[in-house]
Parts: sequence; structure tokens; C-alpha cells
Amino acid sequence: MLTLINTNRMAPVIGPIGMDYVAAAVQQAGIEVEVLDLALAEEPEEAIKKHFSTRESELVGISFRNADDCFWPSADWFVPTLKDTIQTLRGLTEAPIVLGGVGYSIFPRQILKYTNADFGVWGDGETAVPALIHQLRGPRRLTDVPGLVWRENNKVRCNPPSWPDPISLGTARRFIDNLSYFQQGGQCGLETKRGCNRKCIYCADPLAKGNKPRLRNPSQVADEFQSLLAQGIDVLHLCDAEFNVPGDHAYSVCAELNRRSLGNKIRWYTYMSPSPFDAELAEAMARAGCVGIDFTGDSACESVLRTYRQRHRREDLAEAVRLCQANGIAVMIDLLLGGPGETPQTVRETIDFMKKIDPDCAGAALGMRVYPGTAMEQMVTEEFQEGKDGNIRRKYTGPIDLLKPTFYISRALGERPAELVRDIIDGDERFFEPAVEVAEDDGAANYNYNENLPLTLAIQNGARGAYWHILRKLRKS
Repeated sequence: MLTLINTNRMAPVIGPIGMDYVAAAVQQAGIEVEVLDLALAEEPEEAIKKHFSTRESELVGISFRNADDCFWPSADWFVPTLKDTIQTLRGLTEAPIVLGGVGYSIFPRQILKYTNADFGVWGDGETAVPALIHQLRGPRRLTDVPGLVWRENNKVRCNPPSWPDPISLGTARRFIDNLSYFQQGGQCGLETKRGCNRKCIYCADPLAKGNKPRLRNPSQVADEFQSLLAQGIDVLHLCDAEFNVPGDHAYSVCAELNRRSLGNKIRWYTYMSPSPFDAELAEAMARAGCVGIDFTGDSACESVLRTYRQRHRREDLAEAVRLCQANGIAVMIDLLLGGPGETPQTVRETIDFMKKIDPDCAGAALGMRVYPGTAMEQMVTEEFQEGKDGNIRRKYTGPIDLLKPTFYISRALGERPAELVRDIIDGDERFFEPAVEVAEDDGAANYNYNENLPLTLAIQNGARGAYWHILRKLRKS
């Protein structure tokens, strides 16, 4: 028996789709599996105690989606709570504990050490978890388990990550309560692929999901759309890093959705790069049911885009907005302000350009979360060693520890960078402004979705869709 536990308690609740996929793969391998979902439990610790008082598991798998809220200045860190959960489990079951999920896979060695879990899976769990159970039942050749992280002779060992290509995922989506997530979270997610071959200096997606796109068969994706629709879910969000990377896969998915005439039954949102994106893809997406796109804009200053290693240019942002407007698709542009090379002049150039091209909304996030294995790690490490740590923002002392929330904000923006950005925005309601002090902010004015009360209340009152789209409507009401 495998017990899978969802520990993500962020509100509004986000469905643990990876756990849904893993459970289906484990069952298909002939292994009994059950799910304990703490996100939907009123008292998580009591739910754990009740579950294990009547059941014996041979392995306990914990899904860990977020190491922190990735938002400065809150810098809310979730790893200590994960450690506490594992300590609680130790008193209730003798079964070994394996960690997985995107949050874990960004820090596979570090989180295993910190939490004292028995095992971890770096990458996809659909192949790794059945393989681990097989080895625990017999030969115990742990080196044969894809992506496995474990201790041996007081050392942490790590197999190559589990990034099978191509990927095949279950489509029934029956192991988690998707309808409750839809009602309490306003949307449900699915993946059309995993991994990304782009080299943005800050991004952790290639660390967790692989450094090249691993594609699902479009017919599988459409089957999953229909499975969720049959459960009463008609608003979805694709969880791909960038739906249009590669562009031909996006076309193929839309073509299959259109072949089945699903566009008039569902609404869906996605993340995308501003390029490649053209009129043909925009039309195909709109016809397939796409109603909103969140573009990774980062900046509209060419020097900053080059520093961030982005492939798009500012003209691509303008064209993306135009194409969305022409096809009735709501458009959000996510900005990432304060990175290397950012100055008050580059911030003003970006914000002025956003005002000119007129997206429905723009997220003026301030502060770049620094992850291990990225170009930003090397930059921050060098600056810290040279005593030039004025760009680093954190809520801990001592040596740099990227497992803990660590942010980069260019010192050129001064002592109060958030106030600088707000002054340049000058009250324009199309922008979600950076927080100065979280306690002073109205949740509808920023887009830190964690514990965002106005957002949660709107969903309770029937709002559905991407969170930025819901918050935008709240601000206009």
C-alpha cells in the first residue's frame, strides 16, 4: 500500500495534479494506492493521526509543491512545516517516507537533509515511485530507481533525474477531489508537457522538470480535458512553463481540442512566452477555449531582457497584446523588476511601455528569487564573497542559503524600491503593485496569491478563472 499525502496548504487551494498523475501510474503498475489530502482537511494533524490509526502503509509519499511563496517581502518559507509533518508521521507509521513534487525537485539534496526524510524523487514520480516500491519489496537496487535521492553511509546519494521522454500521464484524474478544488480554488490544472530548454538566468523550471520540453500526445491532453469536464469542471489552467515552447506542440494541442469541438464547452488559461506567437496560433487558441494568457514579459527594456537571457524583444510584447485583443483573449504581462542591471530609468521605460501597449493587467513583481543551479546563484555567490551584498534581500543571517527565501533587488533602485515602482505606476489600476509591507496591502492590489483574502472570498462567491483575471475584475468592480 502506498499512501500519498498532499501537504500544500496555500490558500486559495491548488489541486495537486502531480499526485493525481502519480497515483494513476502506481495503480496501473498493480500497486494499491490511497490519497490523504491535507489541503482539504480542516485539521491537518488530526487528519494524519486518524488516517494512520487504521491503516498500514509500506511507503508514504509526500507531495511538496512550493518551498516558499516566492514573494518579497513576505518570504514565507514552507520547508520547516514539511519537517514537522515528517516528524508527526514518524510517530504514527514505520513506513519509509519519500518526498516529491516541484518544490522538492528544485532542492533535492538540501530538503532531504533538512527534513530527514528517507527518500526523495528528483523529477517525475510516475516512473520513479513504482520502481522504488519494486526495489523495496525485493532486490533493493536503489541505483536503478530514476531520480532517487537517499542516504547511504551518512552521505546523500542522487541518481540522475527522472525525466522520461516522451511522457505519458493518466487522463482519468480520479484520485483527488477535483470538484472541491474547482469550487474552493476557482480552477483546475493540467499539463501538456514538462521541461523547458530556455536559459533565463533565474528560472528553476529546468531544474525541476528538465532542460528540454517533454511532450504529451495531444489526444491524451484532450482526453484529460474531457475527463475533468465530466466531473463538472469547465475552467482550467495549463501548468506548462510556457505553452508555446515549442510552438508546434501548442498548435497540435489546440487542433485536437478544436477537432473535438471543446472550445465552446471549456474556458482555459495558460502561461506563454511573447514569442513565438502569431495570428494563426492566437486564433486557434481562442477557438479552442483559451480566454486568458499570462505572458512572461519580465521587462520592456532591451538591455534588461538581454541580461535576463530572454529571447523576446519589446516589440513582441506589443504584438502579443494586439493579437490577444483581436481574438478576445484577456492578457496579463508578468514583469520581473529589480534584477541585475535594473535602474530607475529601466523601470520607468518598462512601465511606460506597458501603459502604451495597454494589456488588461501587468504584474509589477519586485525581487528575483535566487535558486541553486541558475546563473543567478553564481552572481549572488560572487557578490556575497566580495562583500557586495547590497543587492541581496533575505530574512536570515549568516552564509547565503538558497534553500531559504533569498532575493535579488538591484541596489540602484535605492532604499525603498517598492515605493519607487509605485510612484512610477502612479495609481494606474492596470498594474498589480509590489508590496511595501504585506500587512498594509489590500490583497486585490497585489498578486501574491498566498492567503489573499479578497481572492479567496471572490472564489467563494463564484468567481472562476486565473487568479490575475479574478483580481483584475475585483479592482474594476
